[in-house]
Amino acid sequence: MSVTFVSRREIAALNRRFLGRRGATDVIAFTLRMPGGGRAGDMYICPDVAHDSARRFGVALRQELLRLVVHGTLHVLGYDHPEGRGHERSGFFRAQERIVTDLV
Repeated sequence: MSVTFVSRREIAALNRRFLGRRGATDVIAFTLRMPGGGRAGDMYICPDVAHDSARRFGVALRQELLRLVVHGTLHVLGYDHPEGRGHERSGFFRAQERIVTDLV
């Protein structure tokens, strides 16, 4: 797994090119399926967007960056979550928060 920190401009370009979405996002993860069933991945995180989210949620930037690494890792491992409002109630989100709590 590689983790690359990128600017708002870079993540917005990745978001548009690969996901067809406009604007900057916090994390984008790509899964590479390996022979024999294994997985590898590339993850891109925007610290500026993470900083905004940390302030909005009242958490330390370090914790928000950790959350994004966990989020991207779960995606690389094949887990997904619903878009929009149901996201916070999904099993994905609960697993993510449980892992973050264990690591903080």
